[in-house]
Amino acid sequence: MARPKVPLLSVDRIADAALELVDSGQPFGVNALARKLGVTPSSLYNHVDGRDGIVELMRGRFSREANAGAQAAEGEWFEVVAETLRAQRRMYAAHPNLVPLIVGKTITDPYVIGSYDRLATTLLAAGFPDDEVLGVIAILDAFAIGMGLDLASPHDVWQPEGETENLGRLLDDAPHGEERSDRAFELGLEFLIDSLRGRLARILG
Repeated sequence: MARPKVPLLSVDRIADAALELVDSGQPFGVNALARKLGVTPSSLYNHVDGRDGIVELMRGRFSREANAGAQAAEGEWFEVVAETLRAQRRMYAAHPNLVPLIVGKTITDPYVIGSYDRLATTLLAAGFPDDEVLGVIAILDAFAIGMGLDLASPHDVWQPEGETENLGRLLDDAPHGEERSDRAFELGLEFLIDSLRGRLARILG
């Protein structure tokens, strides 16, 4: 029998299928992915290092898709931070079901490591001290994840069924859906950058 012109499996095809599986809300695992691809689980191990390897493939894939603009961002440190967080928020919002998988897995993907290295280098060049940079990055990460999930949340986040002291009135006058989430994100981003500016000013004296 002639060999197929296109291999049945590739790293890219595995990553795409894994993302589709996770995005669909179905249980994720090596066996489930193999069934989706129509291959045996052992075939996957010729291309990836088990379940953790597949999770890293997905992390790398969606990071490359979302971070293209952020990687090219230049300017002051706060501009790089803002563009990075905007890209990460879009990334997490596009794949909310993947968040529990990636937060429980050590980051090893070279592209993602490079993105964090670039952010760390930017913060160090701005004057943030060595012993604070990783903490700042962790805070930025948590904000991006939280606001990404917020963007993926229902159109109406709060829906009181009875009288409230102030929440109901605020909801009546407030935007909903993506507009609400966008405004909350930009407000939170302003809070973060203002706080970091103040911190940096105190450090630099």
